[in-house]
Amino acid sequence: MLGLPNDEVQKGIIPRSFSHIINIIESTNDKKFLVRCSYIEIYNEEIRDLLGKDVKAKMDLKESPDKGVFVKDLTMVTVKTVAEMEKYMNIGTDNRSVGATKMNSTSSRSHSLFTLYIECSYIPEG
Repeated sequence: MLGLPNDEVQKGIIPRSFSHIINIIESTNDKKFLVRCSYIEIYNEEIRDLLGKDVKAKMDLKESPDKGVFVKDLTMVTVKTVAEMEKYMNIGTDNRSVGATKMNSTSSRSHSLFTLYIECSYIPEG
């Protein structure tokens, strides 16, 4: 998924997606965008906020008619560049739960979701 983020040939789908999103935003003149990100981990059936102040704190999964299913009090960070997206992905990745296995000394012990939230509004002509 990540590949080698600094190598254009071996870059993975995630860093390519970041670049693609920012390229579209920068080439659009009649719309304004707000891009935010969050990063959660599901570990031992608990949800953890990898960008929050206490990454070991258990987060609550909620549901409402307006929002649908969501994580209560989840940290969402505004990002404007590929570098900022990569920065928060790296921060969250560093906060993930890992442990040694016979095949991998830093094997992930969890599932994770890095989410980009993109809001768009038209700029009125005038």
